[in-house]
Amino acid sequence: MNRHHWWRDAVIYQVYVRSFLDSTGDGVGDLAGVRTGLPYLRKLGVDGIWLSPFYPSPQHDHGYDVADYRGVDPLFGDLDEFDALAAAARRLGIRVLLDIVPNHCSSEHPWFREALESPPGSPARARFHFADGRGPDGNEPPNNWHAMFGGPAWTRVTEPDGRPGQWYLHMFTPEQPDWNWRTPEVAAEFDRILRFWLDRGVDGFRIDVAAGLYKHPELPDSPDPEADARTRDSVNPLAWNQPEVHDVWRQWRAVCEEYTARDGRERLLVGEVSVPSAREHARYVRPDELHQAFFFDLLGAPWDSDAFRKVISEAMQDIAGTGSTVTWVLNNHDQVRTVTRYGEPATDGSGPGTARARAAALLMLALPGAAYIYQGEELGLPEVVDLPDDVLTDPIFHRTGSRARVRDGCRVPLPWSGQASPFGFTSGDGGAKPWLPQPEYFAEYATDRALADTRSFWHLYRDGLQLRSELPQLGEGTLRWLDTPPGVLAFVRGDGLVCAVNFGTAPTPAPVPGAPLLASDGPCPSGVLPGSTAAWWIADL
Repeated sequence: MNRHHWWRDAVIYQVYVRSFLDSTGDGVGDLAGVRTGLPYLRKLGVDGIWLSPFYPSPQHDHGYDVADYRGVDPLFGDLDEFDALAAAARRLGIRVLLDIVPNHCSSEHPWFREALESPPGSPARARFHFADGRGPDGNEPPNNWHAMFGGPAWTRVTEPDGRPGQWYLHMFTPEQPDWNWRTPEVAAEFDRILRFWLDRGVDGFRIDVAAGLYKHPELPDSPDPEADARTRDSVNPLAWNQPEVHDVWRQWRAVCEEYTARDGRERLLVGEVSVPSAREHARYVRPDELHQAFFFDLLGAPWDSDAFRKVISEAMQDIAGTGSTVTWVLNNHDQVRTVTRYGEPATDGSGPGTARARAAALLMLALPGAAYIYQGEELGLPEVVDLPDDVLTDPIFHRTGSRARVRDGCRVPLPWSGQASPFGFTSGDGGAKPWLPQPEYFAEYATDRALADTRSFWHLYRDGLQLRSELPQLGEGTLRWLDTPPGVLAFVRGDGLVCAVNFGTAPTPAPVPGAPLLASDGPCPSGVLPGSTAAWWIADL
């Protein structure tokens, strides 16, 4: 492993703080709970953690509506607790990344409150996208854009004198007004925010909506105004992926390089980049911009060998060709978990989704580059698909009235131990239940049970991570495809390490029968690879 550029083949664990571990008994995970769980993560073998937003927030979108970028919400602790967490992580050799949200803030942010109290055309309003409405009384939005979470992307304000006034832009919810990055004051403020946390010793940032920030300067109508809401993705070319955004990442990279030059400790910028193609994605990871950007095409690929080969090949050609490495991901806090996405919900730990998710995990860990694991992925947790309407908290549900693509199901608090909720997630001393209800079948996935069962998902991930750290063929580098039967995908890493996946249902001869297995998510007797199985071995090729 390249120790100087640690991020190039790192495995980072995403901690969704409110669902990881609760130390206070209020039913919500917190920073002290994360600190308690660090030895578990060290035992798993990850290189770092990415913390979901814990800043002061009204929690309209679970912290992605930030009211103060330099603090800790009392729900999660305080700055002293953050410092204790960061120090404990350093002692264990675990790097800490923070989730930063530069596209929008909370409607409770002091600058937005100031904007509401200021007149049209004021410097305070220039920090956001305020515009006059259309129509004779200005009672129609300035353009036809729709928000990603449903409804129009504009909300009209009441001016200080009580009259209906201008409109402001929010590409997610009205409680999340978009910053106007064409105002230099916004860039200067985020420069100060980065330095605040870098001075506290963080190792980098995961950047929310990294293809956002800039909007078309004229804010024109879109030919497909409902595209973002329909796909729940950043596809409006007038609102996302504007060319000026690359200047921001060059400036942020320069800030990180400045801190690295001081102490030799390399800081990381990883972006949530949703763009139309791997070639467009590659522009974000040029040598003077982001170090990494999540490659979501693998996450979005159907369970099909041709589809997987296509997205992997495109990533290796277009992204790795920039000098960066591909950043692979199969799960996160916005997506249906793989166990459910690949098949029927497997409440008893069986089913096609379970086998496919295990195979996909071994495949991802064998690919060149970095990998990000979402909490519970290492336990094989399925999506909780039957949460009652009255417990759903996702603003998508409350703005659309539809359960389609609602994200609460992948955010249910982790099971740690025991046979009944709260499964060790919270002590219950505060009298509160977990903030989302845990199903009874979570007992099958509890961490204590997973650690005791050497055939569990947890051991599959732990063994894969250990081999990544020990085998020179894995991590950064290239791959070479092997000829395989239909429905089988196989490639070679370095000096003869083979990864093969059978996407079908029938047993298939392995490309190199008889080779001793290094890792497998299932039995592979006599060089036969059963359906929905992956394996690694060393071969003389």
